[in-house]
Amino acid sequence: MNIGILGSGTVGQTLGTGLIRHDHTVHLGSRSPEREDLSMWATKTGGQVGSYAEAAAFGELLILATAWEDTAEAITQAGPERFTGKVVLDATNPLDFPDDAPPVLAVGGTDSAGERFQTQLPDAHLVKCFAMVGAGLMVDPDLPDGPPTMFIAGNSIEAKQQTTALLDTIGWDTVDLGGIEAARYIEAMAMVWVLYAMREGSRTHALKLLRD
Repeated sequence: MNIGILGSGTVGQTLGTGLIRHDHTVHLGSRSPEREDLSMWATKTGGQVGSYAEAAAFGELLILATAWEDTAEAITQAGPERFTGKVVLDATNPLDFPDDAPPVLAVGGTDSAGERFQTQLPDAHLVKCFAMVGAGLMVDPDLPDGPPTMFIAGNSIEAKQQTTALLDTIGWDTVDLGGIEAARYIEAMAMVWVLYAMREGSRTHALKLLRD
């Protein structure tokens, strides 16, 4: 599958590398596609690098992997029309970082990043995904207790089925929480991951739903 990833930092590069390993073709979109680290990434992985618009046009499936505060502008630069009809996985976390304090949710309770981006992309099928785990475990999370759980949310049943099929191939147990408004709780759940990471100095953990 051709996958366009908007975002070329740690999350974008790590996701891209893992998806290429699973025989997908990946195009990273960046504000600064000429960066040396991106040239090195492309050489190492065989992936492609370009603008947000180029990544959005390339992908049959798109992933939002920009920093929360940059995502709305990245979508604007890419051109919302390039998202039309496509499944868009929202991996962003709406976090604020107060001075000398743990991060907090910038939106929550009655709103979410997922809902805002779905509103910005009314003709796309947005699925909240990947937000509740660190980049290093997003693809092939090999943990002692077996596959962790990826909670997803979105308004399109078909888009969530496609997302679940992709997640199954890269090592996840998937649980669908319903419409995009459930992104409020997935983003809050991500804070559990963040706070544990800060307290324990660990990034090799994930959440798992145990069911009878």
